[in-house]
Amino acid sequence: MADIFEKLVKDGGPLGQHMKRAHGYFAFPKLEGELGSRMMFRGKERIVWSLNNYLGLANHPDTRKADTEAAAKWGIGYPMGARMMSGNSVYHEQLEKVLSSFTKREDAMLLNFGYQGIMSCIDALVNRRDVIVYDAECHACIVDGIRMHMGYSYTFKHNDIEDCEKQLQRATKMAEKSGGGILLITEGVYGMSGDQGKLKEIVELKKKYEFRILIDDAHGFGAMGPTGAGTDEEQGCQNEIDLYFSTFVKSMGSIGAFISGRKDVLAYLRYNVRSQIFAKSLPMVVVEGMLKRMEMLKSMPELRTKLWEVTNALQNGLREKGFDLGKTNTMVTPVYMKGDVPEATAMVLDLRENYNIFCSIVVYPVIPKGQIIYRLIPTAAHNQEDIDLTLKAFTETKAKLDAGEYKAAEIPDMAEAM
Repeated sequence: MADIFEKLVKDGGPLGQHMKRAHGYFAFPKLEGELGSRMMFRGKERIVWSLNNYLGLANHPDTRKADTEAAAKWGIGYPMGARMMSGNSVYHEQLEKVLSSFTKREDAMLLNFGYQGIMSCIDALVNRRDVIVYDAECHACIVDGIRMHMGYSYTFKHNDIEDCEKQLQRATKMAEKSGGGILLITEGVYGMSGDQGKLKEIVELKKKYEFRILIDDAHGFGAMGPTGAGTDEEQGCQNEIDLYFSTFVKSMGSIGAFISGRKDVLAYLRYNVRSQIFAKSLPMVVVEGMLKRMEMLKSMPELRTKLWEVTNALQNGLREKGFDLGKTNTMVTPVYMKGDVPEATAMVLDLRENYNIFCSIVVYPVIPKGQIIYRLIPTAAHNQEDIDLTLKAFTETKAKLDAGEYKAAEIPDMAEAM
């Protein structure tokens, strides 16, 4: 019989195996100073491309003022308790009305966290007789929600409509046997690859198959579409998307999430989403801060304009210099390269220490061996100088990578004491 703790400590996990050399630098780094395109890391200023702050609202003077005033008025704890018991307020309901109107749905429901929220929504929406069909590259929160499902689930290849239809055919046969229904889950914007989910094509399949659609548009809300209402607005299919989910973390520079859809379905979710029934309500400082952010989102289109100016300048500059950005057609900017984990970390070390560029790196086991993805997140807070310095840094470090200068047996030891 094994000791659980001994097993964990010995193994470390796929990412944890590197913790003794990576902690505090490649993993769990500490960015310091004011939120923005430039922050301090280990005592030096770096250009930061790793903050999910698309519209620059996290540190905008107007949102800072609203957050500060709300904190002074309510404190961090108000209201106390879950929404159902003692944590509801007219402000929570007001924000839900604003969100439902903005996303063109009948109703909306606030959620404390995105990850926890969508897991719990999936759990509430389906029972053991129902069948889930989902895109293979859906976020981990969706995968974890599906893991809780006691019925069948079928995965379709990423953005492959032919395979999606094939899995819907399988799901239909299973649902006819079990007497259940079908929930299809996809994303508006895929946060790793940056491509949009094929929402219009999936919606078209409703003409042939009976199913409901839930989309996770964490990266799209606030940034995509003519008004920023999301990727379904961008693709002109809001009316056909049954449930729309997003977080306040990416474009809104806050915390929390929401789901919007039909009024009767949202009434059911209010009484059945366990992560809301058994957890404290969103603090008033977040709710009032989000009301201000929604007001700014609707009245300040220049924030989105600036985001897309930065995005286009960065992506066009990288492509002109021969970098592979995959299929991104959104703000998310992945830069694909070849190499193993030691090479990737050596390159990141060079970027940070010698070029003062801080960006996120994705390697095995998140993606297949031999591949490296640098994920850059452009925001309205970046400027042309940030872009020019980054293009120079990537050009020079890519040349070193291709020349084999980053070859190493193991990752550089940059860890700090845990």
